[in-house]
Amino acid sequence: MRMKQPITRMTAVGLAALWTMTMTSASLAEPMFRLVRVPGQAELGTVEIQGTAAGTFDAAIWEAGTLHLLPDARHPLIRPRLAGAFRNIYAPSAVELEDGWRLYYGAWDGVPTGNDRIFSRWTTDFVDFGEPRTDIEHGPFVHVCNVNALRLPDGSYRMVCTAYPDAAGLNKPALFTSPDGATWNGTPAPYPARKDDVIEIEGHALYKSADINGINVLLHDDGRLYLYFGNFRDGLKVHRAVQVDGRRFRYEGLCLDVPRMVNDVKKLTSGGKPWYLMALHANRDKLWYALSNDGMAFAEPREMLGNLDEADRYIVAAGWVIRDGRVLGVLYGAGAISSLDRNRLFARWLQKKLVLTDGEGHDHEADRALGPDRQIISMGKQSDVEGRLAIFAEDGRTPLGAPLTAKLTAGAVYRLERLP
Repeated sequence: MRMKQPITRMTAVGLAALWTMTMTSASLAEPMFRLVRVPGQAELGTVEIQGTAAGTFDAAIWEAGTLHLLPDARHPLIRPRLAGAFRNIYAPSAVELEDGWRLYYGAWDGVPTGNDRIFSRWTTDFVDFGEPRTDIEHGPFVHVCNVNALRLPDGSYRMVCTAYPDAAGLNKPALFTSPDGATWNGTPAPYPARKDDVIEIEGHALYKSADINGINVLLHDDGRLYLYFGNFRDGLKVHRAVQVDGRRFRYEGLCLDVPRMVNDVKKLTSGGKPWYLMALHANRDKLWYALSNDGMAFAEPREMLGNLDEADRYIVAAGWVIRDGRVLGVLYGAGAISSLDRNRLFARWLQKKLVLTDGEGHDHEADRALGPDRQIISMGKQSDVEGRLAIFAEDGRTPLGAPLTAKLTAGAVYRLERLP
C-alpha cells in the first residue's frame, strides 16, 4: 500500500552489492516470469497482481524464520452475521477439497444465545465465501467450539471440538465423524452433540482432571489418527495420543514442553523428508509455529506474526491453509478486548514479494493481499508507474530471476506467469 522514500545512491549501491552476492550470474541472466495484463478492475488507486501464491513448502525458509506474510486487505476477513445478537467467531479450520475449501469455525455467528456452535462456509479462493451453515449444535453442552477438522483419503471427515462441560465440569475434546461432510455422527447437519461424543485417553494419568479448552488438534498420518492436546492445569505443554478405535485414544507422550496452545498440525514434504508444521498461540498478540521431522518431537517454537492493530490485539486461535503440499497462509481468530468474546476471523498469506522500482528510485510494493493468490499495490495519486519489477521468493529475500521491465496502470489487474 505504501510508497517508500527514494533510495539514496549509497543505499542503491549497497542493494546492488547484496543482489550480486545472493544470486549467481546464470540465475540472473533471464527473467523467470512475465507480467500480463488481464481483463478486470482493481480498486481505484490500486493495482491487483494475481499469481503470487506460495510455491512448494520449503522447510529452509521456515527454519530460518523468514516468511513474507501479507495481511488480507479485509481486516477482518470474516465478520459474524448480524441476525442474532451474539457475534463472536474464531477457531478457523480450513479443510482442503478438490475444488476449494470448507472453512469450519466456532462460537457465535449471529445466533440468539451465547452457546458456542460449529459453523462452516464454502470457498474456492478465500476471496468470496458461500452462505454459513451450522454443522454441530451444542446439544446438552453449554459450548461446543474450537474446531479442528480434516478430510481423509477416502473422502470421509473427522472433526474434534472442545465440549464443555464434561461430567467433572471441565473442557474435553469431542470427536465427530462424517462420510461426506454433510452428515455428522449419523445425523444430517446440524448434529446436536451428545455426552458420549467426548474422547477417552488411556494411559494419561491427568486426563480425567484435565481442562482441555481450545487445544485439541487432529492429524491423519500413515493411516492412523492422532490427537495433539494440552491441559490448562498442567502448563499448556503439547501432548499426543493415537486413536485405538472410535473415541478411544492411547497416550503416546509429550511433544513440546513449552507453554503454548496447539491449534493445528499439518504434514508436509521438503527435501525428500517429512515435516510436521504446528501452529500455536497464547491468547496474546502473537502466533508461533514449531517444526518436527517425526510428528512427535517438535523444535522450539518460532514467532510467526504479531497483531496489526487493536482489532486483532488478542489472538485466540489459528489454522493453516494448505493446497497441494503448499502452505498458502494462516487464518486466525482475534479480537480487541481481553475478555476474548468479540473475535473475528483474520488472515495472513504467504506470498512472493514484488517490488517495482520506478525511474526516480521510489519502491512500490504490496503490503496487503486479497486471498492467497493476489497482491494489492497502492498507486497513490499516480495513474501509471513504469520501472523494474523484482520478484522474490516467499522469504522476501531470494530473487527469482532477473527483474522485469513493467508498467502498471491504476485500476488495472495483472497476472504473474512463470515462463516455460
